[in-house]
Amino acid sequence: MATKSEQLQIRVTPAQKVVLKRLARRAGLDVSSYVLSRVLPPARSRFHEILRALRREENRRFALAELNDLLSDLAPAQFRDTVADVELEGLSPFLQNYVAAMVEQAAHQKDEASPRWVHDVAPLEEPYFAVPFSRLRPHLLRAAPVAFKRRNIFVDSAVGDRV
Repeated sequence: MATKSEQLQIRVTPAQKVVLKRLARRAGLDVSSYVLSRVLPPARSRFHEILRALRREENRRFALAELNDLLSDLAPAQFRDTVADVELEGLSPFLQNYVAAMVEQAAHQKDEASPRWVHDVAPLEEPYFAVPFSRLRPHLLRAAPVAFKRRNIFVDSAVGDRV
């Protein structure tokens, strides 16, 4: 966890302050930690950590696997909150599309609407096939989930699957 080095002040009524203190105490947290946990839920923080990991060169496959696990485990209400806002700058067009496809696929599986930012990611100009073997391409063309096909990415598994 990053060291807290900044301060933010909010204005509340005396009654709101009493309620916040009581809720924080029940949660076993100080007021600051309680408010942060409500405003920046752990799943949202984890989502952004994974995106930061994807920006680095190493272990992208592990980061994508972590994203798969996170998206699979989220309840529908958590999902909306977690993926609502995202910063994809610094990711390659391929990774932007892959993340967008994963989020779109998870939204479909959870019967939720995709966040708006997903539709702002332009599809890849050239198709990407998960394996280099041309004999498997017809299979990938059929098997790829729709969210991935729309982005010109042809893989054999979807969010929640393990290969």
